[in-house]
Amino acid sequence: MTGHETQPLYSPLSADPDLREIVDLFVSEMPDRIAAVLKCAEASDWEGLGRVAHQIKGAAGSYGFAPITPAAARVEDAIHESSPEQEIRNAVEELVQLCRQARSGLPAD
Repeated sequence: MTGHETQPLYSPLSADPDLREIVDLFVSEMPDRIAAVLKCAEASDWEGLGRVAHQIKGAAGSYGFAPITPAAARVEDAIHESSPEQEIRNAVEELVQLCRQARSGLPAD
């Protein structure tokens, strides 16, 4: 396998007609969340990045995107532990990649 894993991430909550709309809304807001992460990282605004990562961590789990939660936690933890900048940036890359994989609906079988 070459390059990054780009499998789409789907929320199991999308199978519930009552929850599908809020999952779709979460996914539609993901580009803004990614932009906020990247803006903070680019500016080395670790405090802001920690806040955004914390928000993503909680929201991703709530909306059924479980793989995003630990990635956001790694960013948050790296900041709180004053990890080397490159470690924080690596965690940001992983988080952004997973966020970009979030999709609305259900996978086509």
